[in-house]
Amino acid sequence: MQAVILAGGEGQRVRPLTYSQPKVMIPVANRPILDYVIESVSQSGINDIIVVAGYRKEQVIRYLNSLDTGVSVVVQKKQLGVFDALRCAKDLIKGDFLLLPGDNYIDSESLSRLKAERNAMLTAEHPYPSNYGVVSVSGGMVKGIAEKPSLAETMTVSTGCFSLTPEIFEYPETCMIPDIITHMAKEGKPIKAVPANRWHDAIYAWDLLKMNRMALEMVKPSISGNVSKSAAITGNVSVGSGTVISPFAVISGDVVIGDNCYIGPHTCIMPGTTIGSRVRIEPFTYVENSILMDDTAVGSHCRITDSVIGKGAKLGSNIAVDPSYSAVEVDGHFFKAFFGSVVGENSTVAPFTVLKHCVIGNTSAVEQGRVIEGFLPDGSIVK
Repeated sequence: MQAVILAGGEGQRVRPLTYSQPKVMIPVANRPILDYVIESVSQSGINDIIVVAGYRKEQVIRYLNSLDTGVSVVVQKKQLGVFDALRCAKDLIKGDFLLLPGDNYIDSESLSRLKAERNAMLTAEHPYPSNYGVVSVSGGMVKGIAEKPSLAETMTVSTGCFSLTPEIFEYPETCMIPDIITHMAKEGKPIKAVPANRWHDAIYAWDLLKMNRMALEMVKPSISGNVSKSAAITGNVSVGSGTVISPFAVISGDVVIGDNCYIGPHTCIMPGTTIGSRVRIEPFTYVENSILMDDTAVGSHCRITDSVIGKGAKLGSNIAVDPSYSAVEVDGHFFKAFFGSVVGENSTVAPFTVLKHCVIGNTSAVEQGRVIEGFLPDGSIVK
């Protein structure tokens, strides 16, 4: 059996984090999301893998070329939907195959159960089903998919993972995958619903925090670099080479810290935290349940929780994040989301700022300490 992994989309709803990288290349526990998908596919026993690249394809291809796993790559020149992306791989498909999104966290056990079925889809229960294709299931069989309905009749959603046969290419090019699955069910072609074991899709930037926690559970403890004897490290912690852990720092896993970082004295790095490479965290700063991407810097006496900090962002001293459940409007829809802040690439935040349930766009600047709420577009300047 083969696996076709779709890695061509931009991930617009994850902005500002996909401005310079495709969603599949966003680091979670310091590995691209796509890496977890390929790993799960390999662990399920599938070695013939096709990846469809598109948006910023050079980054995807460069990463795939660095892997030991042999992967075939095809390019979707225009992002025209899932079925169009799949059709780009048609000439390489030899028989039955799995169709998988490259930007979801999927465990290998779920894929093993999925590949054991001919014409099947992986389903999951989700608290916000209207963000997905809502699946109607009866007797373990799929009866239809309603794509992102305003009012969902069930909490069961499509994960975007399918076990399919080449017969799917008999449908017109203009079709959408959910429509094809619904049509097949109406034609009496059985589509089995296979419940997922561990699956997560980061629809929005703050959803990466849950995916990060899931990935951190799988990290193997490994301590490199220069760790002070008076630092306290407990739990599942990985520290990269060249990283300095200063005296009286406290690190409590699950935590991953990349290469060549500086973790200052009396800092506290708490569970659920990923710190990229070349990150500098000054003394007396507290970080918990957050992702700090490569080349970020955090000043002293900060409290950073429930946040995603993009590459190259610089946070001044005495910054506090105030996470909460609040109504968020995205694409004209309102829903509750819990997070503290999302800070875009190469943005700067002045000392004594409070980040309250906010998203700051790329290359933005908060030049004076104040309370920041809501959404700031790319290039914003707050004086």
